[in-house]
Amino acid sequence: MSEPDSVILEATRRRLSGKQADTVDKLTRSAVEVLAREGFAGMTIRMVAAAAGVGTATAYTYFSSKEHLVAEIFWRRLVASPSPVSEDPDPTVRVVAELRNIAMLVADEQELSGAVTSALLGRDPDVEHLRGRIGAEIRKRIIRALGPNPDPDVVESLELLYAGALVRAGMGYGSYSEIADRIEASALLILR
Repeated sequence: MSEPDSVILEATRRRLSGKQADTVDKLTRSAVEVLAREGFAGMTIRMVAAAAGVGTATAYTYFSSKEHLVAEIFWRRLVASPSPVSEDPDPTVRVVAELRNIAMLVADEQELSGAVTSALLGRDPDVEHLRGRIGAEIRKRIIRALGPNPDPDVVESLELLYAGALVRAGMGYGSYSEIADRIEASALLILR
């Protein structure tokens, strides 16, 4: 089973059967629709459950909060997005492509992108768990792009760059597309 397939059968709280995975998939797809219509502040688990055609109690079985649900959406998109394949010998080119790819995962969905920032800053234990998984995946991708034996300080600087850029985008200091351009420029400064 590939990584994205395994994510479909696993939620933050437990391993899922096929029917449960379908329910979680309905909830995550419906959450994107509700977010687009209501915004993050207006979205509730009850609304998402109704849009998905499941009971509210069922939705809470899988997601402890709307922050948890939005973090799950981002996690699923991250692991489902292929890492940019680059044979370029320059690790800078590979890192920039990787960071841009991650930054653009939700760039075209304004409500979702803002919600992701808000959700990932939450204190919900399920969000904290997903934040750790998201961070580990981003770290793994940065390390792979840098090549063998990367400098740990460079890896950490690039992680901080991405995290800071995500917060800036969520605060409205630019669109995710603009922030992706800033990530690229900043990464180039770090990797010189």
